[in-house]
Amino acid sequence: MAISATVALWFLPFVLPLCFYVAFTDMKQMRITNQAVVLLGVIFVVIGLIVLPFDVYLWRLMSLIIVLAVGILLNAAGVMGAGDAKFAAAAAPFIALGDLRLLMALFMATLLAAAATHRAAKYSPLRRLAPEWQSWQETKKFPMGLALGTTLALYLILGALYGR
Repeated sequence: MAISATVALWFLPFVLPLCFYVAFTDMKQMRITNQAVVLLGVIFVVIGLIVLPFDVYLWRLMSLIIVLAVGILLNAAGVMGAGDAKFAAAAAPFIALGDLRLLMALFMATLLAAAATHRAAKYSPLRRLAPEWQSWQETKKFPMGLALGTTLALYLILGALYGR
């Protein structure tokens, strides 16, 4: 089942500022704060209970647990950061299972665009706007919160515009 426009519209005003915050803090500090992750989870728990059928709500909460378990394994293997894994887990309940293919395509496009934009800005005069950002200093790491937050925001915006 794909996300409905009504559900996306309910989530969007609460989640969108948080997605911007996650992208910003990950670029500035190379970390996604626990407070942001917890708040994202709380938003789903409260708003999801209001706008989703109870069985769908419970299955989506289960996706949080599954994605968190996979994220912990990927973090232990050194594939992704702990903040990235926690954010992905907290974001998972917002995604309708029927939209998984769309989400993967959206994430890949967003990841490529974010990486290209971040690297281009890093080596351009734009860097002077925020010279202290940790993501400029890191040579091998990339602030995945930029791509993760943008993907969730775009998914909900697309859901609000084109959802069933």
